[in-house]
Amino acid sequence: MARKLRLEYPGAVYHVINRGNYRASVFGEEGARMAFLACLGEACERTGWVVHGWAVMSNHYHLALETPEPNLVAGMQWLQGTFAKRFNRFRKENGHLFQGRYKCLMVDPGEALGPLCHYIHLNAVRAGVVPLDQLADWPWTSLHWMLNARARAAWYRPAAALAHAGKLCDAVTGWRKYLEYLGWLSANKPEQRRLCFERMSRGWVLGTSEFRAELAEEHRHAGAALEAGESEAGEVRSELLDRRLGKLLCAVGRTQAQAKKDPKGAPWKVALASEMKRTTTATNRWLAEQLHMGNPFSVSRLVSASQRDSSKIDPWLQKMSHAKA
Repeated sequence: MARKLRLEYPGAVYHVINRGNYRASVFGEEGARMAFLACLGEACERTGWVVHGWAVMSNHYHLALETPEPNLVAGMQWLQGTFAKRFNRFRKENGHLFQGRYKCLMVDPGEALGPLCHYIHLNAVRAGVVPLDQLADWPWTSLHWMLNARARAAWYRPAAALAHAGKLCDAVTGWRKYLEYLGWLSANKPEQRRLCFERMSRGWVLGTSEFRAELAEEHRHAGAALEAGESEAGEVRSELLDRRLGKLLCAVGRTQAQAKKDPKGAPWKVALASEMKRTTTATNRWLAEQLHMGNPFSVSRLVSASQRDSSKIDPWLQKMSHAKA
């Protein structure tokens, strides 16, 4: 049976959820939660993702995630795969870390994104993990970042939650009013029902009937890609990688034809591979093929060596620093 298709398009917003395998406490320790957030930050840097809300519980996580480029699948593969490898390496364990493929709901950014952020912020309260009066000090939700602007990562945006709660400003007065709003909402079951809290983690879409109808039509067309045996999303991801590589090649004044002639460890090629790995989800295999750098292991080895001593690639990285993603 074919896997459920993930709809991807520029500016798409998702509610992404996954749990530990057999509901295991993957994030039971503070270090694991910090490591996951660090990995999420790396994924956002590679993909350009914007996160409007997040919560990391002991055995699962929630993300209100926006993708300026259509790259959810590639980014999630990198995020979950990389975190699992690091987790297992640290614990000296093997096997599946998560219960399987992540769950993903499409989100109407105009009507459902704000309520979704509230739902995520109150997740720990509903689960009985932390009382409402201590939620502001609990560090494992984006609410803590909203209230502590200096602690925020660059990829987090509180605007959607603040706007839905009453067009609140992103300042101390707005944060206080948002806390008051969450307190009111937590005790107001009718309002939670109106905001569809009971459906926030169910189904495939959060939003108005018009938004659902538009997505249903889009889903019908995208389904044809599955019938052909290859998702259209894969072609889009390849095109994005090609486009990014082309811009970087232009920035350093090189071509793929030159890559074929130059040694696989040429500093400019290592610099390009390093920058592609930093800012995209390009694999070592893809980079080896595109830049003629031998095999995937060669790419990994050369890039790792350049991170320990970047003197040879620094001039090339400087040329690429102004190349827009």
